[in-house]
Amino acid sequence: MTNRGDIFETGEIFRDRKLVRVGHVPDLERVVGRDDEIDAIGSALAPAVRGGPPETTIVYGKTGTGKSLVTRCVCREATRRAENNDVMFAHAYIDCSDYGTETQVSRQMARDLHSTVKNSVDEQSIPRKGIGAADYRDIVWEMIDDANVDAFLVILDEIDKLDGDELLRSISRAQESGKADAFIGAICISNKIEYRERLSERVDSSLQDNELVFDPYDARQLEAILTRRRDAFAEGVLQDEVIPKTAALSAREHGDARKAIDMLYEAGRLAEMERAEHVTEAHVDAALEKAEINRFQKLVSGQPPHVKHILRALALLTEQTDRQQFRTAEVYDMYTNITDEVDTSPLSYDRVQRLLKEQAFLGVTESEHTGGGHKEGSYRVHRLLRSPEIVTKGLDRQ
Repeated sequence: MTNRGDIFETGEIFRDRKLVRVGHVPDLERVVGRDDEIDAIGSALAPAVRGGPPETTIVYGKTGTGKSLVTRCVCREATRRAENNDVMFAHAYIDCSDYGTETQVSRQMARDLHSTVKNSVDEQSIPRKGIGAADYRDIVWEMIDDANVDAFLVILDEIDKLDGDELLRSISRAQESGKADAFIGAICISNKIEYRERLSERVDSSLQDNELVFDPYDARQLEAILTRRRDAFAEGVLQDEVIPKTAALSAREHGDARKAIDMLYEAGRLAEMERAEHVTEAHVDAALEKAEINRFQKLVSGQPPHVKHILRALALLTEQTDRQQFRTAEVYDMYTNITDEVDTSPLSYDRVQRLLKEQAFLGVTESEHTGGGHKEGSYRVHRLLRSPEIVTKGLDRQ
């Protein structure tokens, strides 16, 4: 019988891997590069920790700029501070991308609140279906009153995914309309700066001027963030260049702290799988390539086979020449070579040209008109927005 060894062996790279897992909410002191934003959200919640009304606020910013992290960290700290003041402050967090309708979000608000406050409402009385959004909110108001909550805050993450603003209107008017005795507010988190323009005049007026924008992180901030997570790894495992390189690459590519942390974790995982003693720059490079391939795979996963043949044609042209841009005719010739190899009939020239335009619209390629001189006239050229190696590996794994 073959001796397999310990199939659950993890090696000695990580000491506390949850610190570099996406979704982990660290202690407030681990959050760096967002002092002004922490102060702003703290100011919005300051009245609530003393039993007053939290200020409803809209928080904007691209993915990975710390919007959700800072909000949840500050809310957790507000809960502790309120307890010290003998104030009952409660909050519920709902990711609207997971719950797309007003009814689903209202139900999750009730369930999240139920898990954090002591009350006489049985969780089984919060049905998964069969009642409307207003009924779920009535359960929330009942729990708030039953638990003697002084102030309640709803965090609505990715609120732009939610149709309409009835939920926000109901929250903003809950006390005024006599639904609940507690002070109630919301923090609305959105990736879209134009979200407020979608709100009705009545809801918009209740928000006053409470808006906060999170900018992408720069390399210095990302390095500080990753350094605060260094103790996720065993002592001496990370080589000195790993964190600065991860931060620099992430700042150049996206300024997304979430992706930077995930890249660092993936570098550690690659070292772990190799049974290496250290995490090196080479592991960071491999982690970056893997992340880029995964992102490209997601981008083209639902595309028809001929789109993938066209992209492979562009990748081959880029690899085989010293150019980045290619005329439609060149792409079409290489595309027909590929269809011959896989024994399928090629699409028409015009159809391929339209598909190339669609890929440019989706951000997979770039397409533009250019002039070829007096004799040639104008024509369209195309280029990949990713390296041909990434495109080829991504297509090979489809």
